[in-house]
Amino acid sequence: MFVSPPGEVHDPSGLADAHGWAVFFPAEVLAAPGSYFSWRAHPLLFPFVAGAEKPGGDARRLVVPKAERPAWSARLSALDLELRERREGYREAAMAHLTLLLVGVSRLAVRVVGDLRLNDEPLLAEVFGFVEERYRDHVSLKDVARAVSLSPCHLTTVVRRKAGRTVLEWIAERRMAQARRQLVETDPAVEEVGHRVGYKDPGYFVRTFRRSHGTTPLGWRRAGRP
Repeated sequence: MFVSPPGEVHDPSGLADAHGWAVFFPAEVLAAPGSYFSWRAHPLLFPFVAGAEKPGGDARRLVVPKAERPAWSARLSALDLELRERREGYREAAMAHLTLLLVGVSRLAVRVVGDLRLNDEPLLAEVFGFVEERYRDHVSLKDVARAVSLSPCHLTTVVRRKAGRTVLEWIAERRMAQARRQLVETDPAVEEVGHRVGYKDPGYFVRTFRRSHGTTPLGWRRAGRP
């Protein structure tokens, strides 16, 4: 699966023999009527933000587990049927199918360790497995390097080359992913959410979240709830 951010242009040449599904939609369909909305601030659209942050865009490649592919095909077929037949209530039905697809995309986007193992990247899988276990703690680059028996400098070089970010950037992203989920799905105060995902300083959590998402944690929570 390839997830492309808004405004990204792709050359379809060479795809004449390709088979698959393509779903296009404006971000505005997910906004409540009359509400202030930024597509970057919507919980279900964050997988698209990563590409939009880079000059020229960058489609993200996500791996759908083989066992789940029939279910994905069924969802896409159901969405296609609603839009083609346009029976009573088709708009609501199409919106429901789109929402389920975006939930699935969001879940795939956080399956980092599993995807790395599938792609035969045991070192990165070990790094991200350690991050997954310890991101809520005050974990440092030295902690991760010690866990995988590499020097911090060498680990930084390898991870940046293979994964496009530094270890500390991946730790921050894992914390942000959990924060996004908790802000929408749970009710604790913003300060408590920050504490749960590894930020002891509430102010630093808010600043970091705003810098990453273009909105405050409270703004994200409001955008992600009906």
